[in-house]
Amino acid sequence: MGERPYILLSCGMSIDGYLNGATEERLMLSNADDFDRVDGVRAESDAILVGATTVRMDNPRLLVRSPTRRAERAARGLLPTPIKVTVTCGGQLDAGADFFTTGDVEKVVYCASSAVPYAKTRLGRVATVVDGGQPVDLERMAQDLYKRGVNRLMVEGGGTIHTQFLTTGLADELHLVVAPIFVGDSRARRFVSDGRFPWNPHRRATLAEVRQIGDVVLMRYALSERFGRD
Repeated sequence: MGERPYILLSCGMSIDGYLNGATEERLMLSNADDFDRVDGVRAESDAILVGATTVRMDNPRLLVRSPTRRAERAARGLLPTPIKVTVTCGGQLDAGADFFTTGDVEKVVYCASSAVPYAKTRLGRVATVVDGGQPVDLERMAQDLYKRGVNRLMVEGGGTIHTQFLTTGLADELHLVVAPIFVGDSRARRFVSDGRFPWNPHRRATLAEVRQIGDVVLMRYALSERFGRD
């Protein structure tokens, strides 16, 4: 494996493991204090990644919100908010989505090889479109991000992306926040889908921290030997 960023996965879920409800209305799983914590993690990152489904369904801005943190980044010679990254098979993303139109930073789209021409036509004026392989190879993508100066990558989902990073063993750290609610609807999106995970009954993940934040709980897992060395 070539050089790659330190990769931190961040996720909020219900007690029964769902990222959202089954309707189009967004389910708020966190609280103000935890949103501020996440903002701090963003501010420490060089890039933030979400999957194409998250871009389409949640329309995230993925910006550092705190003026103080933005100023601190600027004082260190960094842009106020990290690079934004997404992964797509077909390139069918809206160039007018908040992901692309907010934040004066580079947006990078890793696209399956077969859809690169289409993606460049659709998104080339608002993002850098990169051939990620057929299908997109996350290890190849991580190595390319490292070459672009990304030393710390924050992955904010969704479920397909989390599953891929975890099953390929590319994740170094996991921040898992559990909200005190149940969704109870199998049509909703889960934290992860089926897969062969490196952590199982014979190899348990290492729990590094448990912290109560208001009515939610944060669990930090060390997933690789790189944990804490970023």
